[in-house]
Amino acid sequence: MRNSGAKNKIIFFGNGPLAKYALAVLERECQVVFHAHDRDDLDEAVRLKQENPEYHGVLASFGVMIPARVLEAFEPEGILNIHPSLLPLYRGASPIESAILNGDNAFGVSVMKLVSKMDAGPILNQATLEDPPLNKEYLYQTLAEIGAKMVVSILNSKKAVKLVVQDEKKATFCSKFEKKDGILTPETDTAEQTLRKIVAFQGFPKAKYTFFGKNCAILDAHIANAGETALLPLECADKQIVAVDRLQPDGRKVMDAKSFLNGYGK
Repeated sequence: MRNSGAKNKIIFFGNGPLAKYALAVLERECQVVFHAHDRDDLDEAVRLKQENPEYHGVLASFGVMIPARVLEAFEPEGILNIHPSLLPLYRGASPIESAILNGDNAFGVSVMKLVSKMDAGPILNQATLEDPPLNKEYLYQTLAEIGAKMVVSILNSKKAVKLVVQDEKKATFCSKFEKKDGILTPETDTAEQTLRKIVAFQGFPKAKYTFFGKNCAILDAHIANAGETALLPLECADKQIVAVDRLQPDGRKVMDAKSFLNGYGK
């Protein structure tokens, strides 16, 4: 890692919200010479690196494992991976969502050197976000931006960056979600657990519940205050109420609770 005075040139690998927010930072601070969106772009990334050894590789949420031939092309520096967890915790496809579901109030991001084993490479830097809002979009954006800024700092450093080997004994794993995971069960979950499912499943698989015989995606909700009358209540196992604020019936447009009641609650 070095700083020659000019902007670092980057080959970026990534797609999805984490990549979008990380890329916005990298494009301000570096020169992104190529963006590999998927597997079809890997050959071009390798060609560019072979022709321009000074190019750096940075990855955020690429979606598929990077083949060994691509990893080898970027040695000895390697490809820097922005992963939104405090590795070795939450290796895998859904670290932010899994942390939300597990009731975490602190979230992390790591910059690691990519290796062939999933999220197991040595760590260059980490940061923790304490008590953020329980908002999925905010978490994606903030952690991505922190991670990208750490990458820029690493690339600009005139000193060798220490690589810290992960403790395999402490590794935990998370996976992709399926549609069935989104079905809400407030009768067996607390209000906090129910709300966290609604937040974690925004986008996909979406939290689902049936009101008046109509299957709905629950998009926004809050835990009702004492004495509050919820228009669309989810009574939870701890006797607290999660009030649905915004939802989308199957095949219909997004609407607020009052509009839904006017249309379906009669």
